Amino acid sequence: QVQLVESGGGLVQAGGSLRLSCAVSGRSFSSLDMGWFRQAPGKEREFVAAVTWYGGSTYYADSVKGRFSISRDNTKRTVYLQMNSLKPEDTAVYYCACRLYSGSLHIPGSYDGWGQGTQVTVSS
Repeated sequence: QVQLVESGGGLVQAGGSLRLSCAVSGRSFSSLDMGWFRQAPGKEREFVAAVTWYGGSTYYADSVKGRFSISRDNTKRTVYLQMNSLKPEDTAVYYCACRLYSGSLHIPGSYDGWGQGTQVTVSS
């Protein structure tokens, strides 16, 4: 059973930065594709970023390109989301997810393991 634990959320002013971390246990981390999603109140969960296990390719939602950066450290079994130039519209609960099999990296249904989420609030 895979376990994912996020940390690093909080309250920040617009223009500020935060780094989210997601520690993974219970499965071979190096063979997992990893993703970050977010969900704001009243909205559907949306894709933010992903990094593949093979080659470390990265993918981003258009809304965060150039501001967010996803990375992974296989030795620490951890994936990170560096968020810069934060905007109030980035306010949401951020979820870490892992994908062992195939499917679009952009779709929540492709992932088979999820963290509990961490709140990010950006004030204007």
